[in-house]
Amino acid sequence: MTIQQLKYAVAVAECGNVTAASQKVFISQPSLTSAIHELEHEIGIQIFSRTNKGVIVTNEGREFLGYARQVLEQTSLLEERYLGNPQKQKRFSVTCQHYSFAVNAFVDVIKKYGGSEYDYTLREGQTSQIIDDVANLNSEIGILYLNKTNTQIILKLLKKNDLVFKELFTAKPHVFISNTNPLAEKETVFLQDLEKYPYLTYEQGEYNSFYFGEEPLPAIDHKLNIKVSDRATLFNLLIGLNGYTVSSGVIDSKLNGSSIISRPLEYDDYMKIGVVTHKNVVLSRYAAAYLQAIKTYIPV
Repeated sequence: MTIQQLKYAVAVAECGNVTAASQKVFISQPSLTSAIHELEHEIGIQIFSRTNKGVIVTNEGREFLGYARQVLEQTSLLEERYLGNPQKQKRFSVTCQHYSFAVNAFVDVIKKYGGSEYDYTLREGQTSQIIDDVANLNSEIGILYLNKTNTQIILKLLKKNDLVFKELFTAKPHVFISNTNPLAEKETVFLQDLEKYPYLTYEQGEYNSFYFGEEPLPAIDHKLNIKVSDRATLFNLLIGLNGYTVSSGVIDSKLNGSSIISRPLEYDDYMKIGVVTHKNVVLSRYAAAYLQAIKTYIPV
């Protein structure tokens, strides 16, 4: 087993197919395939399951790749410390629900470790994608929330995928609205106040159920529902249609603009927002720095 073989295996896991990985590590596809087969034969496990659409990391492969990433991280630190070789390929990925503090912390990590060469990924995605990305080691960190309705289902899925959830903070539900919305004049918003306004939620694809919704208030309880896929669209509709969405109340005016504000919602629920990681993976220095940065943007 060589460091180069570990790099090849990690590249295949990150790309999801051998062709893209071979281009990434600058060797031919047959050579990469052969190197992976030799590695699997040597360690006695199947790291990848081959399909028509690409490769999928096996359960045994997930554990192996977790250790492989740790070895590559430590190798990089040794080279920097004793050979004076700055790491050329800094890699770090996060998949999260749509939270401004997650973006701010990501920016801080790039400022601290970016340098002249890096390959970082921040995905604001569907809840199921967050779980899949961390389970398949496409992201080191996922960020999502638990509430009264989804906790049992989400924790069951996390356990099934060898993932763990660590709470960052718990917040009461808030509504995000435009500062020109009539509800902006209220100190607290009640459910009956929302009836005549469009309810904006993030669509969840094939998992479009309230268990996977990013908002603790089910859309099925409302007459006016609009689903969107990205933050910019949602905020434009908050302003243009006097719509609202439900979130934690943590909002950054520098990132999202001063026209979007939050108001407490009188609703018997909570949002326990936390970090999802793989239980078999030791986090990289970038992940550790990211978690530290998050603490500066969330409620104490």
